[in-house]
Amino acid sequence: MLVSASTARHLTYCTNVHAAESWEEVQALFGREIAAIKSRFSPEAPFGVGLRLGARAVRELESAGRLAATRALLAELGLYVFTLNGFPHGSFHGTRIKEAVYRPDWSETERVDYTLALVRVLAELLPAGMDGSISTVPVCFRERALDPSRVRLAAHHLARVAAELERLERERDVRIALALEPEPACLLETSDEAIRFFEEHVFRGAALDHFATATRVDPSRAEGALRRHLGVCLDACHASVEFEHPVDALTALRRAGISVPKIQVSAGLCAPANPEALRALAAFADDVYLHQAVVRCRSGAELRRFVDLPEALAAAGAFGEGAELRVHFHVPVFAATLPPFTTTRHELERLLREGELGPAHLEVETYTFGLLPPQHRQVALDEAVARELAWTKGVLDARGEP
Repeated sequence: MLVSASTARHLTYCTNVHAAESWEEVQALFGREIAAIKSRFSPEAPFGVGLRLGARAVRELESAGRLAATRALLAELGLYVFTLNGFPHGSFHGTRIKEAVYRPDWSETERVDYTLALVRVLAELLPAGMDGSISTVPVCFRERALDPSRVRLAAHHLARVAAELERLERERDVRIALALEPEPACLLETSDEAIRFFEEHVFRGAALDHFATATRVDPSRAEGALRRHLGVCLDACHASVEFEHPVDALTALRRAGISVPKIQVSAGLCAPANPEALRALAAFADDVYLHQAVVRCRSGAELRRFVDLPEALAAAGAFGEGAELRVHFHVPVFAATLPPFTTTRHELERLLREGELGPAHLEVETYTFGLLPPQHRQVALDEAVARELAWTKGVLDARGEP
């Protein structure tokens, strides 16, 4: 849905909340789950879709030559696709995901091939004159970045994809940006780490040289072109879990000249480190996803990071009085509290009210809805997503932009 004509800002939700791995399953969403949400939130106006396509679905979509039929189906249903979630390569529901969600990472050619397939698909589905975006993994899981050669190879691979995006823009006037999504326990966790990675490994040295050579762009203009094609997807939940205000992260990225083509509208859990809250948190630990946790002591001077929630709960006795625990578990953004917890929604709201959003694509992403404890899952999924979208639009409308 277009929420601001003056900035061409689009609002949607990510379909990774639905279990759909084959193209047949993804296509079925259009006339069923997506249609149900559209009927609640945008019954008359065209509704943009934040489509999650795993490697299997995109392969089946391309190999069967179904793109033209998909365009026609989208138009018939009043839908359009402007952004893709290219983060999970493989299955994303109903099985153990954990750290496997980051593989293949950007040091592996499989990630390049998969992303280029997403680029080809989005280039065909994107409405004429509309910019597109693809979110992707934050380079790699942190422990895999201990080898510096892996980081350099990742930068080279990103430059390869950016070169294809430059060719696409030059030859077909189709503009798509690839956006790395910082996340706890990965090479890129915070805005500072994202800025440092781009400045040290992508926008200079071998990666920049490769891009300039591959695109035949004058070296003096190559960095500007590369910055146009590669940027950051700011996930508000991830930033808040790191105790980094999302609006501050956005400001830092903008000031560093890092593009932010996509913002994921999300919130995580906040819990005081007391026995009652810690006991209740155990219900949010599951065998499917990583739920990274960060603890801040009362003084605020120290952060302790845990790769998964059970590790944090096991260490809770050492947190000290007044400590706060934040958990990477996406919760509905219309809920300010999930007793006995609060959420990071207040920081998301500040981002939406005050942030220099520009033309960023806005995507509600609460893929863990089905794993919420039953007492926090009292409405059907289509109603929950529509309420999240309505809440987000309400905050954006309050900005008073023309």
